[in-house]
Amino acid sequence: MSEQNNDFGAFLAGFVIGGLVGAATALILAPQSGNEMRAQLAQKSYDLREMGAERAQQYQERAQTAVSDVRVRATDVGTQAQDQARLVLDKGKQKLNRQGKEITEEVTETVDEVSAQVEEDVDSI
Repeated sequence: MSEQNNDFGAFLAGFVIGGLVGAATALILAPQSGNEMRAQLAQKSYDLREMGAERAQQYQERAQTAVSDVRVRATDVGTQAQDQARLVLDKGKQKLNRQGKEITEEVTETVDEVSAQVEEDVDSI
């Protein structure tokens, strides 16, 4: 029986010592008080809000730069398209003018021939 009392005493002593060591450790490593924790959370949320505002500003500036670049590129492409259209239209006008002149010459020749034929026919009557 004495062996059981010694085992129980050793267990009880270990349990008490472990509890004291655990309590001391908990006190040493315990988090801040409620006020300190709220202040730390408030500061962290303020810091995160500021960081979010800064990032939003950076992204807005990047977006504005990208939009400006796209506008410049679109203007350049539009100008190039207008220039190409002018070239095509000018070539088309020149071709139409040439064809118009040729047709006019052909019609004039035909009219002259018909007029000559009519005059011959009138003279022969």
